[in-house]
Amino acid sequence: MRQAWLAEFLLLAFWVSLAALLWVIFGGAFGWWLAAALSVSGARHIWQMHRLESWLRRGRRAQPPQSWGLWGEVFEHYYRLQRRYAKRKKRLARVIREFRESTAAMPDGTVVLDSAWRINWHNSAAVRLLGLAGNRDIGQSITSLLRAPAFDRLMREQAFSRAIEIDSPVDHAGRLSVRVVPYGSGQFLMLARDITRLQRLENMRRDFVANASHELRSPLTVLGGYLENLADDDQIPADWSAPLDAMQNQCRRMTTLVNDLLELSRLETDAPAEPDERPVKVAELVGRICNEVRAQVAGDRVIETDLDAEIGLGGVENELYSAFSNLLLNAIRYTDSGGRIGIRWSRDVDGRGRFCVSDDGIGIEARHLPFITQRFYRVDLARSRAQGGTGLGLAIVKHVLQRHEAQLEVQSEPGKGSEFCCVFVSSRMRELTTKEARS
Repeated sequence: MRQAWLAEFLLLAFWVSLAALLWVIFGGAFGWWLAAALSVSGARHIWQMHRLESWLRRGRRAQPPQSWGLWGEVFEHYYRLQRRYAKRKKRLARVIREFRESTAAMPDGTVVLDSAWRINWHNSAAVRLLGLAGNRDIGQSITSLLRAPAFDRLMREQAFSRAIEIDSPVDHAGRLSVRVVPYGSGQFLMLARDITRLQRLENMRRDFVANASHELRSPLTVLGGYLENLADDDQIPADWSAPLDAMQNQCRRMTTLVNDLLELSRLETDAPAEPDERPVKVAELVGRICNEVRAQVAGDRVIETDLDAEIGLGGVENELYSAFSNLLLNAIRYTDSGGRIGIRWSRDVDGRGRFCVSDDGIGIEARHLPFITQRFYRVDLARSRAQGGTGLGLAIVKHVLQRHEAQLEVQSEPGKGSEFCCVFVSSRMRELTTKEARS
């Protein structure tokens, strides 16, 4: 490039020197000779610009014009940029082609959306699963073609961190899992998967558990009644007392297990709970739970409460009763006699509601924490069975919280106790007047 600039300066010096030579030979005004030389130099630059414009107008498909000096370098740089752009374009086209070929082969429906939710591209699986009309739907808004309340809410709130389930628009008995993933600059990738078979298997499992639990409830009721009559019969020999007590305990345990299974089945089957117009008075509900627990199983354990009576919660009272009572019973089961259990209901700085049950019991090792809400998972199997636990309490708590848009936070340390906190979103919180709180 330096040589090109040097050549241009040398050419300019040549024109100036030529003007001086002509002035010496022919005389006259030196300014006119200099102006003529500069005009010839300027005409050369105009001609080179004309050649560049003509080459660019032809689409830069031809070879660049041949020249020397600075203009030769300009033509060469343009040509290199052209080749680099062509290579980048081919590489990008190859990536797009590979992307479309790979997504076209996917069994899941794939739709590319722009910032206004308009369809830019889709594969054949999307036509089959979402009922799209092929290329005719390109440019159409996906919210106009896929009408489902859950999907509309997902796109409106842009809660793209989770997948949603919707009814299939082409098969009334079908079920789809839909996920939207943002990428690039204002673009979105929508994935739709057919989960009809999984849904049917899940329904079969729930139906089996519900039906089996219903079938077990009647014989357990009869068996429990007979055992109670035998235990109260004075004619039964004394050495039968221990076996009868053991059978009654096992019968009660089985009855509790059946009731918990039925509760889980109902929570999984029913539609998610919507906030009630009449808020649940959590302080009153927890007070009722504490009174029942103290009278039945608390023993000499101390239960302390710190409840804000002016904070209500939008939800289903009997479900919240089940979740809160299970947390309290768990704390009692894993706290030795003489221990302390604390219950707190308050609102945090973010406006969320926090219902916490803490204890100074045996605690839970960190390796157990990811699994404690699974069905029949027990940290201490022997202690749980001895205390009458079914292994379903925290699973019920998890399902109730999911239906109330809440999360379960657990902190525990072996030998120092545990704290279970139910965190409710601020939209579920309700302010109670003093009159409402006391009524």
